[in-house]
Amino acid sequence: MRNQTSRRNDFGDLATVIAATNEASGRVFGLALVAWLHRHVSFDHSVVFGYRGAARPPMLFETFSPAESHIFVTLYQEGPYLLDPFHHAAVERKEGFWRMRELAPDRFYTSEYFRSYYSQTRLAEEVGFFVPLPGKDAIVVSLMRLKASGPFGTSDTRLLRDMAPTVIELCRLRWSELPEVERSAPSNENSLARLNEYDRAHIWESLSLTTREMHVVDLVLQGHSTESIARSLNVAPGTVKVHRRNIHRKLGIKSQAELFARFIQIIENFRP
Repeated sequence: MRNQTSRRNDFGDLATVIAATNEASGRVFGLALVAWLHRHVSFDHSVVFGYRGAARPPMLFETFSPAESHIFVTLYQEGPYLLDPFHHAAVERKEGFWRMRELAPDRFYTSEYFRSYYSQTRLAEEVGFFVPLPGKDAIVVSLMRLKASGPFGTSDTRLLRDMAPTVIELCRLRWSELPEVERSAPSNENSLARLNEYDRAHIWESLSLTTREMHVVDLVLQGHSTESIARSLNVAPGTVKVHRRNIHRKLGIKSQAELFARFIQIIENFRP
């Protein structure tokens, strides 16, 4: 009888999610989806971002308090999103369920991005449902567990992976495209156009870096090691080290912390 009641409640929650896809408010749908997912797996927070190239991602749903939202949403949208493995995977049109550890570069957890921004989230783990939309748009439904809760277990991730096709189709029913209000062009249209090309190397154009140096900077900031960069660019590790020395000399910096600070400064200059 208990299993029958549980199934009945589960189907009822799922029916509520389906009905909410037609609601005008994305929050109604988000709450219904979170309630259904919570029935199966425990997590502390959820947020839904829309991604379109390198443009600032609109937040479509969140479960944070105002203080938490400042870190997870406001600060994230200021520029760190460009270094987020979830952002990269979304723009690269990945689909399905992915764990952060499956997408992150080899030095992500020791990168300046992680130390300066991501560590503020105090997360034990983040996982996400990746939903490519028509054109270049994509949505990511992130589920988060704080350090106090510990990472997702093997059985949890297996279940979430099985649920992914349903979650993806539900999200496509709710968000067939990103809200037009989030796409309105700022006054500096040329800067936005270059930023929207997704090749984040464009942000370094004003600093006299070569094309290869731009790519190296981008990979360093993402959290790739020298060896990983060498594999990505199909060059020798020694060549990457030379590029990194030249970059530091041209930018007048001596550390990754200074490189990250310069990155955020340049991103701010792109904003209208």
